[in-house]
Amino acid sequence: MRIAVLDRDSGFIQVLSKRLDRLGWEHRVLGSPVPTDAIASMRLSALVVDLAVLGPQAWEWLERLCGALPELGVVVCTGPSTVAQRVRGLRLGADDWITKPCHPEEVIARVQGVARRRRRSTSRTESKPLMAGEVEIRSDQFQAFVGDHGLDLTRREFELIELLAAAEGRVLEREEIYSRLWGYAMVRGDRSVDVFVRKLRQKLEKASPQWRYIHTHFGIGYRFAAESLEVVGIDDVPSSVPVDWNPAHPAGDQGKLTGAQQDRELADHAVVS
Repeated sequence: MRIAVLDRDSGFIQVLSKRLDRLGWEHRVLGSPVPTDAIASMRLSALVVDLAVLGPQAWEWLERLCGALPELGVVVCTGPSTVAQRVRGLRLGADDWITKPCHPEEVIARVQGVARRRRRSTSRTESKPLMAGEVEIRSDQFQAFVGDHGLDLTRREFELIELLAAAEGRVLEREEIYSRLWGYAMVRGDRSVDVFVRKLRQKLEKASPQWRYIHTHFGIGYRFAAESLEVVGIDDVPSSVPVDWNPAHPAGDQGKLTGAQQDRELADHAVVS
C-alpha cells in the first residue's frame, strides 16, 4: 500500500507515521497542496487530506483532483465540519470523511476500505459473468439474473453473492465475510452476516426454486455452490441394477433385478458381520 498524507498537524502525522511504518506501508507527508500531475506521478493507492491545509481553494482543489484521478482513493481527515460540508466533499469525489480528533487505527481502516472498494470496482469492469446453476452474476452491472429476470438485490446483498461465488466453493468464515464487506473487524456477537445471508438465500430460492446455492457450515461460515434439487427420473439407473438391464422391458429382467438386489444385501450383511 502506498499513500500520501496532506497535513500540517505534526502530532497527528507523527503518530500515524509510526503506525504506517509498522504495517510496512510506503507513505509520504505533503505539507502544502501539490499539482494533480505530481500526485499522479506518485502512483498512490490513497491520499489522506486535511482540507484546512488547502484554505479557500479546498473545494476547487478537491474537485479537480478527484476528476483527474478517479482511480485514486481520497479520504478527507479534517477538523469539525457541518453536514453540508461533508456532503459537499463526498459529492465532489471524496471516498470517505473522518473528523479530527481521531485514532490512527480508524484512519488506516478507512484507507484500507477505500482501497479495497477501488480494487473491486476495477476488477468488476474487467471480469466475466459468473455462472452458477440458473444464476448469472454480472459484476459490471451490480446485478444477478435468473434467465432474463434480474434479482432485486440491495448493494450489500450483491456484494455478498459476488464474494461467495468468487470463492469457488471454498467455505468463507463469518469474520472474513464481515471484514471484506464492511471494511473492519466483526464485533463478537454481531449477526449482520447471518441476516444478509438469510435475505439473499430467500431471494435466490424464490427466483430459482429447483436449486440451492448458499450452504451453511455451522460454527464456521458459508459456502456457495449450485446444487440441483430435481427428482431422479426413471432414466437414471440405480447402482444395484445390472448394466444390461433394459428399463423398456422391466418385467423380462425382473429376475436379474431381484438377484442383483439380493447379492447387494448379502454383501452388506457380510460387511456388518
